[in-house]
Amino acid sequence: MIEKEVSELRRQLRPDRSGISKVYGCYVNENRTIVSTFEQSLGLTTQEESEAYLGLLKKSLSGTLGKNLLDIPFSNEQVMHGEAHALLMKLRDSRLEDADARNTFYQKVISCVSLGENYLILIAHNAYDVPYRGKDDLELSDGSEDMFSHIICSICPVKKSKPGLGYDYQQQSFCTIAGNWLVSPPQLGFLFPAFDDRTTNLYNSLCYTRSDDDAHEEFISTIFQAEAPKPAMEQRRSFEAVLSGSLEEECSMEVVQAVHEQLSDLIQMHKESKVPEPLMINRETVEEVLEDCGVSEKHLDAFQEQFDAAFGAGQTVSPKNIIDNRRFDIKTTGVTIQVKPEARDLIQTKTIDGIKYIMIRAEDNVEVSGVNIQFDPELATAQAGE
Repeated sequence: MIEKEVSELRRQLRPDRSGISKVYGCYVNENRTIVSTFEQSLGLTTQEESEAYLGLLKKSLSGTLGKNLLDIPFSNEQVMHGEAHALLMKLRDSRLEDADARNTFYQKVISCVSLGENYLILIAHNAYDVPYRGKDDLELSDGSEDMFSHIICSICPVKKSKPGLGYDYQQQSFCTIAGNWLVSPPQLGFLFPAFDDRTTNLYNSLCYTRSDDDAHEEFISTIFQAEAPKPAMEQRRSFEAVLSGSLEEECSMEVVQAVHEQLSDLIQMHKESKVPEPLMINRETVEEVLEDCGVSEKHLDAFQEQFDAAFGAGQTVSPKNIIDNRRFDIKTTGVTIQVKPEARDLIQTKTIDGIKYIMIRAEDNVEVSGVNIQFDPELATAQAGE
């Protein structure tokens, strides 16, 4: 799926647009015991409650593709004979009205999800009448391409709020109000089937994880019988380890700056081009930057070997997953410096009398704890003379 398709589905999760007539839920305590199950008609709820239910489901379609939204493919064998795919299809085709299928699904989730606290399994069926789009990409109200029948699930922690001072309308006074059990935004969820090219794709699902450092491998293995993609933060740590481990003494500030700049530029150009498909790069993209920086052939060979070992030979990765294009960080013992990407060239490293230094060129005023400081011109002149 691409961002446009995800956004299109998100826009439907509003009371005035949604085709969801009923939501189903299973409330589980921290010991993985079912407290209760329910089915709730949205037509019998207040607008605020309806918006709250749809808002929780909508959260499972939020975040960045490749980071929070993970593509989960199914093989031909899984679609034809797989138990996990068959259960998802039964849930979808019955519009979640098959109680046995729902209970089987709840038990599968409980077997693989432990949040260390109470949580809610919220699931709904939606039928989206996909409007036809002309060549100008405008929707036509009198046409339809497909009826996209799908299920969407959110798994949400349920937390008890702290007691606090509140107003009691019956007593008409302020008093201590006990804490309530409140549903928090989902930690994970999924959409099945996928909405690829604005039509049904039974060979894919879209899995949501709130943390880009946790792909919930056990959940993906149990619910989809698939291998979880490597989490985005793990990809970044792997890339950082590959750079430093393969380049060794040639892994200089200038090389890291060049790699960060090149990948950041690719991300920005892709954003400006408005190409719908996610940007992916291969090993050769980074190798070209390293070659331009004068990295030796020995270390280029080491980079090739270690990159392939970390990500797979011939595999592509999202540059957003291996760098943070919004900032450039420098860390040493007790000190962390955060630099805007466009100012990364102001940073240099030097070794003076055997001591390593991080040098920041100050072109404008310098503030320390909000206070403008001045540089000692005499000291600067004396050092320049040395």
